[in-house]
Amino acid sequence: MERILENLWQVAGEGITDPTDAAIYLVRFGDTAALVDAGTGVAHRQVHTSISTCLPDTVQLDYLFLTHCHYDHTGGAAAVRDAFGCRIVLHEREADFLEEGDSVVTAANWYGAAMAPVSVDIRIRGEGGRFTVGSGEITAYHCPGHSPGSVVYLSEIDGKRVLFGQDVHGPLHPSLLSDRNAYLRSLRKLLDMEADILCEGHYGIFRGKNAVRRFIGSFLQGT
Repeated sequence: MERILENLWQVAGEGITDPTDAAIYLVRFGDTAALVDAGTGVAHRQVHTSISTCLPDTVQLDYLFLTHCHYDHTGGAAAVRDAFGCRIVLHEREADFLEEGDSVVTAANWYGAAMAPVSVDIRIRGEGGRFTVGSGEITAYHCPGHSPGSVVYLSEIDGKRVLFGQDVHGPLHPSLLSDRNAYLRSLRKLLDMEADILCEGHYGIFRGKNAVRRFIGSFLQGT
């Protein structure tokens, strides 16, 4: 696990847990916490241990915010909810794919796996919404392109503007229902958020506004 800020950790991802896991981020606001994404579930015991190490018994894990339905981000969602009693949040445009266990759109078949159906507790509608998490707030923004219901989450954590933009890099593929024009619009939207820290799903953590802008902007080059 890696501590990013006083109340922000990366608890899973390549180099920390199983290489099939996208990054999982844990944020605490006082006596309440939230998780961003859940990995494939292959390393759930290790993820569970990392979360429990970061959070005292008095802190409740209230939300599991999913950035999109892909297996490397959602395969472990049911196990996390069963372990911690949190609510699973996903955009309405992808909730059905998760609840139906669609192994093509969720890309589970890319990993030689089958996506087990997972119920979604809260569906994000339209362009996004705000969630109160303990003493803090997390805002969801619909940023389609990589997938139709991709979402990023933005929050003020320990005085820093932190953006959870898990698959900024893509990829774009027909089986994922990707939309290149929407993806490019979403990248420009991310640039406008002026984040101090970007927590990405596969490329790591980018610190400082300039580093964040360079990374996001690199995928706009040549367009």
